Amino acid sequence: MLRVFLLVFTITTPGSGLSLPGLDRNLNMSGTVNEEDQYMCACQPAFNCLHNKNYCNTSRGAGCFALNGEDGIRKGCGADKEKHLLNCQGKRNVVWRPDSGGPNLVVKCCAYNLCNVDVEDLTLPPKVVAEETTFNMNMLMAVLVPIGVLIVAVVIVVLVFRHLQKRQPGSQESPRVREELLPQEYGGIRVTQVGDSTLQELIDESCTSGSGSGLPFLVQATVARSISLIECIGKGRYGSVWRGRYHDENLAVKIFSSRDEASWLRETEIYNTCLLRHEGILGYYASDMTSRNSCTQLWLIMHYHENGSLYDYLQSTTLDWEEMLRLCHSAAAGLVHLHTEIVGNQGKAAIAHRDIKSKNILVKGNGNCCIGDLGLAVTHTQENNKIDLGRNNKVGTKRYMAPELLDETLNPEYFEAFKQVDVYAFGLVIWEIARRCVTEGMFDDYKPPFWDVVPSDPSFDDMKKVVVIDQQRPAIPNRWSSDSILLQMSKLIQECWKCNPKARLTSLRIKKTLNQLLNQPQCKKIKDTNKC
Repeated sequence: MLRVFLLVFTITTPGSGLSLPGLDRNLNMSGTVNEEDQYMCACQPAFNCLHNKNYCNTSRGAGCFALNGEDGIRKGCGADKEKHLLNCQGKRNVVWRPDSGGPNLVVKCCAYNLCNVDVEDLTLPPKVVAEETTFNMNMLMAVLVPIGVLIVAVVIVVLVFRHLQKRQPGSQESPRVREELLPQEYGGIRVTQVGDSTLQELIDESCTSGSGSGLPFLVQATVARSISLIECIGKGRYGSVWRGRYHDENLAVKIFSSRDEASWLRETEIYNTCLLRHEGILGYYASDMTSRNSCTQLWLIMHYHENGSLYDYLQSTTLDWEEMLRLCHSAAAGLVHLHTEIVGNQGKAAIAHRDIKSKNILVKGNGNCCIGDLGLAVTHTQENNKIDLGRNNKVGTKRYMAPELLDETLNPEYFEAFKQVDVYAFGLVIWEIARRCVTEGMFDDYKPPFWDVVPSDPSFDDMKKVVVIDQQRPAIPNRWSSDSILLQMSKLIQECWKCNPKARLTSLRIKKTLNQLLNQPQCKKIKDTNKC
């Protein structure tokens, strides 16, 4: 608590009167002061004193005062019939000094003749103000200095980070959204800028990001929001496929219904596998979950190939030897890449497709194939010998099911068994392709496998009877026996669809055999002819 002293200043003209405490006992009945009770006090400045002199008369009850304040030193009588400068309120022989929060002045009250002449003890104590100022400055500096240091450090870090970004290859300033470095299941994602880059530029930018075959994760959502759907180009059991546009580029958007979320999640997971990118695998851009027309849609954004699926392509196109072998070899190369495990810090698990068919293989503009639709894929790594079937309990296409699936003898704990299932189905796909090869001006109409022995939508039992019980396989056209290339193709096909899974060729062996056929001099395409 600060001590508060009541200082009463009364500056009046001559003749004014004031009754003061402690003064009444020194006055007689007529209001005059007894001569023996009076004494002198020093007076300053003179205009406040009696007759402009340097002293004044006062009663012993009132006393003298001296004051040192911001306006300088003042002296005078505590109470006077002629002038009344200060009332010391009964305090005698004391010096009042202000506390740290009080007024900047010092007052002396005393009660004997000329007691207020000496003012040495009225020096203003500057230390009171100085100490408070020092204390406040110390507190202020203690708060501001750490904050200032922190701000400077943050600015330096941001500037250094931006400088390093600009020095990265392919880095350029862009007003669009950036992706920050994030810890993800598939590895860290380096900063990627969307801007007005093409999809190919974005893919090339992210090749070394460790984020798998698609774009970095945050960029995927940005790309998806910029896509316009143009036309529906296909429908399947999982949903529909649309041709979309991103800026001036075409892309394919596979839209799953919310009921097929497991398939969408599995395919997204597989496509984001490290080192999956391969020319024999359908190119993947992004996945996104969106809401349109009050309906949740699950998007899978892929490369667009205007030739469509192999199934559609074969119905309208005939092939020469080289075209046939290129389709088969490129598809086999994609299957080999799936089946192969790559060991390393950024390795790749072995993947079995489990739904190989002509509708899940796309034809590129250059005549090569790529494999898509990985929603049923199963993965395996030798390190922990773990088989990951995903959370999708759906099965593959019945028409392409291997005998061990139909008679339910497949061992799900043996990963090679899933690869052997892929090889069986791939043999049927090669059969579909080879039928459209023209030899001596002859070719066969496109037909799906077992078209002549099962309905258009065969049941599980229909396929089991034909494939397992009757052990039938699609018929090999007679004309193949008179052509050296198609004859070797027929042998290759029959090695793929053998009843005993362990007797079938591996995908690598199929690829090598097709490569040998493709490089045979007699099988090089001759201009304006379909003959070897």
